Amino acid sequence: MPGEDSLERLRREGRIVIVGASLAGLRAAETLRAEGFGGSLTLIGDEPYEPYDRPPLSKAVLLGKASADHTELPRLRAVDATWRLGVAASGLDMAGRRVRLADGGEVPYDRLLIATGVRARPWPKEAEAQLDGVFVLRTRDDAVKLERRMKIGPRRVFVIGAGFTGSEIASACRDQGIEVTVAERADAPLVGALGGVVGAVAADMQRENGVDLRTGVMVTGLEGDSTGRVRAAHLSDGSVVETDVVVVSLGATRNTEWLAGSGLGAGPRGIACDAGCRAFDFRGIVTDDVYAAGDVARSPNPLFGYQFLSLEHWGNAVAQAEVAAHNMISAGADRRPHMWVPAFWSSQFGVNIKSVGVPSMGDEIMITQGSLAERRFTGVYGYQGRVIAAVSFDNTRWLEFYQRLIETGAPFPPEFETVDRRPEGRQPVPADFPDPSLPTHGPTVTLSGYSPGDRQLVFTPAHP
Repeated sequence: MPGEDSLERLRREGRIVIVGASLAGLRAAETLRAEGFGGSLTLIGDEPYEPYDRPPLSKAVLLGKASADHTELPRLRAVDATWRLGVAASGLDMAGRRVRLADGGEVPYDRLLIATGVRARPWPKEAEAQLDGVFVLRTRDDAVKLERRMKIGPRRVFVIGAGFTGSEIASACRDQGIEVTVAERADAPLVGALGGVVGAVAADMQRENGVDLRTGVMVTGLEGDSTGRVRAAHLSDGSVVETDVVVVSLGATRNTEWLAGSGLGAGPRGIACDAGCRAFDFRGIVTDDVYAAGDVARSPNPLFGYQFLSLEHWGNAVAQAEVAAHNMISAGADRRPHMWVPAFWSSQFGVNIKSVGVPSMGDEIMITQGSLAERRFTGVYGYQGRVIAAVSFDNTRWLEFYQRLIETGAPFPPEFETVDRRPEGRQPVPADFPDPSLPTHGPTVTLSGYSPGDRQLVFTPAHP
């Protein structure tokens, strides 16, 4: 719908479809209505529930402090939409501007927002993944099943992966007096997201809270009994851990398979889009009627060297959805870029962990406030002589200050009188992130430049 007249028609009577009825989808719908979109609005979601909040699932719900069916997201305004819930999108016809549904239906659109997010990566051995007592945690249904099993009082919970979700699950177990073993292939928890310096603090924290933490090992197999219930986990060091509940926390897979063959620039690492959330087609040409937002999107951020970032962050989903919705119904001169500074938080073992920026880009870290030994500190990450991120353990008051440094490209290491000068001094040290070519459990930011492996279409010469 090019041109001012066409844009006005779109705003007045156009058809906008949002695939993904979770946080990003809901906030985009609300923004569209708030900014005057008066046409038809359809939200498509593969779960049967209206949008709900996911962070409480691994925290309050597992602790029995909240019910999974009471995690609905608050509505900021009425959206006057058609909800197609419990039916997944199965294909996209970009030429015909139609979304195909798994039930055989089709939904036409003038503008499309894809906010399909991610799903939990399952245990790769299918027969073992089907054992009774093996769980993942991503959806409301996942949380209900796991919370019910934990109420029964398992002898031991075995968690595969010590990223944020795995660590939060371990924390919930210990809070309830449940024995828990955590297996992590890296040298410490949280190393993919925060690096080895902070990971060592997280490891000490887990062990002091009674977690049986096994690092530098891989799980080679899950063993079931004669009734099909999980009974043990086998590790690469030859050890065997008896358990009756296994939680697989191996990170996430982006929900893009339904776009195969559509011509959109989508693959295992998400949907490539520009800073204005417009999706690229497979040739690298930006579209003007298909947008992406939330965990499934990967877009360049000028604050971080135009690196393509895929962010599994609550705040990013909201901010990106609002930008996408605004741009969908705005003229080119009125569009704005998505330049949100990533921010993430976690609560585990009584400690509040927060970060801003992209720690995994950092090559050095400097503890500027507090003490690692006391587990109350702020660490600042540097990359190529600039402040790129900061993380705090029970010390959040400095994060806003460091966020401003990130936004202004301030030099690293920071030299301010505010830096907490302890007798031992403050010097940058290597942040100790693992080799990026090796998978780790639970990074919340994926640095995803172009990969030739993302090509899914092959050109063949035409026959005369």
